[in-house]
Amino acid sequence: MIPFEVWALILGFSVPMIISPGPGNTILAAAGGHFGVRGSMPFLLGFEAGDLFWCLVYGFGLSQVFVAYPALRELLKWGGIIFTLYLAYGFFQFSSLKEKKDLPRLNAWDGFLSVSLNPKIHSMILVLFSQFLNPSLVLFNQVMQISMVFVLISVLCHLLWIYSGQLLFSQLKSQQAMRVQGYLFGGCLILVAIFMGFV
Repeated sequence: MIPFEVWALILGFSVPMIISPGPGNTILAAAGGHFGVRGSMPFLLGFEAGDLFWCLVYGFGLSQVFVAYPALRELLKWGGIIFTLYLAYGFFQFSSLKEKKDLPRLNAWDGFLSVSLNPKIHSMILVLFSQFLNPSLVLFNQVMQISMVFVLISVLCHLLWIYSGQLLFSQLKSQQAMRVQGYLFGGCLILVAIFMGFV
């Protein structure tokens, strides 16, 4: 069993990392603004499935692969930048739509890809498992427990981002407001992509 003090450290690490702004949370807020909480659920489910998948992969050994082959981390970083720019392009396209209903909904696969190509999430999960796995305890139990807690925290924090996006942007229904939303979120994602390129 993982000691209580370690759980406190895991929570102290995970909550600020998960809730802080980044490409994933920007997309979640935008989804909330465009589709509402209910309409964002398929994307969120894919997002959290991605979190769980990568927690299990890192927990059971991928972190060692990245240490042995740093070029793979670099490849992931640039894949994430390209995907973030693609999402920004989608928001700029949104700004030219006549109505919100014309925008294709983000689905579970989009959510899974968002996590899989997000270097912030990979870094977070890599640190999580490299810092908190105890070699004297059973690996399987630790990985499963940490993964489940991480995903639970993620769901709560990400729902907050989606709801905040819905609250902030759901009242903006005019074509001018939709254009501003598209440019705002697209611009934010471009800034995130630039930041990712220098980190």
